[in-house]
Amino acid sequence: MRSEYIVPIGPDGIYEIKTGTWRTTDPRIDQDVCIRCGVCLMHCPVGAVKREEGRFTIDLEYCKGCGICAHECPKGAITMEGRLSA
Repeated sequence: MRSEYIVPIGPDGIYEIKTGTWRTTDPRIDQDVCIRCGVCLMHCPVGAVKREEGRFTIDLEYCKGCGICAHECPKGAITMEGRLSA
């Protein structure tokens, strides 16, 4: 289990919910437009946005496709588009 994700406690103990299966659209980050401000990371309700080697990425196993990151991005660098993965 990856400890950086919020995990609920249920009758069987602590478990992860891979909310990526809920998505109908995927967020796409235009790295040329992104100013690396971290607003997307701060607003993601499931912690799917990660900073890796100075760039922001989105873990599609956990992204539920809510679009909050795209809505909050001050530069419009994130768009919600057709599914990339099942």
